[in-house]
Amino acid sequence: MAFWKFSALRLGIMAVIFVICLFLRLGVIYSALAAAVMGWCITYLFFREMRDEAGRALASRFNKGVAAPRTSTEISDALAEDSAVEQHGELRVDSDRKPKPAQQPAHQQQAQQKPDEPGSADQS
Repeated sequence: MAFWKFSALRLGIMAVIFVICLFLRLGVIYSALAAAVMGWCITYLFFREMRDEAGRALASRFNKGVAAPRTSTEISDALAEDSAVEQHGELRVDSDRKPKPAQQPAHQQQAQQKPDEPGSADQS
């Protein structure tokens, strides 16, 4: 149903633009081209949710019972996760938690500390 609603909306917009262009005496061919381009642009820019729903309806109509294709990256990630679970048992991933800061080597920690003030150095 979403596909038909979106198609009717697009055709309606194209019809209105076509009549306006004919009224401006652009000619039938230029009016049809302008209506097609402007109808597509308007529905693309302002009716995204309706367009996406129509696309989902069409995809589900033609892909009944077919699993969505997976990319090679998704497949390799899934294999890596499976092997990690097999090696370490059940793993828990909490993506909402902030990661802990990594420990820095001692020489980097010393470089980040403030240098001593000139008056506090050993004076002989």
